[in-house]
Amino acid sequence: MGQGEADSPPAAEKKGAEEEEDDFGYRLFPDRNKKPQSFLVRSLFTFHNKCQLMLRLTLETNPYARLLLEALKQSGCTVFNDRHFSSENCDGCVGGGFDAATSQIVLCQNNIRQQSHMNRVVTHELIHAFDHCRAHVDWFKNVKHLACSEIRAANLSGDCTLMNEIARFKFGLKGHHQTCVRDRAIRSILAVRKVSKETAEKAVDEVFDACFNDLEPFGRIPHSKADAKRAYRDFQNRDRYTANL
Repeated sequence: MGQGEADSPPAAEKKGAEEEEDDFGYRLFPDRNKKPQSFLVRSLFTFHNKCQLMLRLTLETNPYARLLLEALKQSGCTVFNDRHFSSENCDGCVGGGFDAATSQIVLCQNNIRQQSHMNRVVTHELIHAFDHCRAHVDWFKNVKHLACSEIRAANLSGDCTLMNEIARFKFGLKGHHQTCVRDRAIRSILAVRKVSKETAEKAVDEVFDACFNDLEPFGRIPHSKADAKRAYRDFQNRDRYTANL
């Protein structure tokens, strides 16, 4: 299972961790194995209501999410709110995840409290969904495939913007964005795979350059909402430019 934002990696870094049975991160999303609640029960649950309202606002107004939704649609993978998003209770260290087995984005309704956090989680997971749509990603057996998508998600979702890094008390000068992307990709892998830190670092480092420079569908690294708006406008005009050639 692809994973959004992890506050801290689990203690799966010891030697021999690769030999343990891997649950692919599903332990972080316990509601995945439960019978779905009725609409009435869910409608009475405050966390669920708030999560759904924030999700709707993100999908309707956030330029990162709107671009990704359009890109998914053009790639033949139209996203439907009630089918492809699920608001659930999760482990305390995650904000969301992408379940490749069901093509669903899980939103951790007990952990997402602010609209800005919802925007980042939805964007991060939509990048995983886009990769799942356009490429033959082996999420469960090839850690390099997972690493590549985690690099792209950290790079393009706004996870590593200067303001977010300052809020985490992490900021530097030259090359800090790349450092942030690498670190967050490694942490995400460790959160959902029972592999050593060395294995995660090796997977990320081996694919970093190619995946960091894969900017689809944005065409640039959107460091701000203004960048994302420009990228969305350019994306909408791609077909127009092609038609005029």
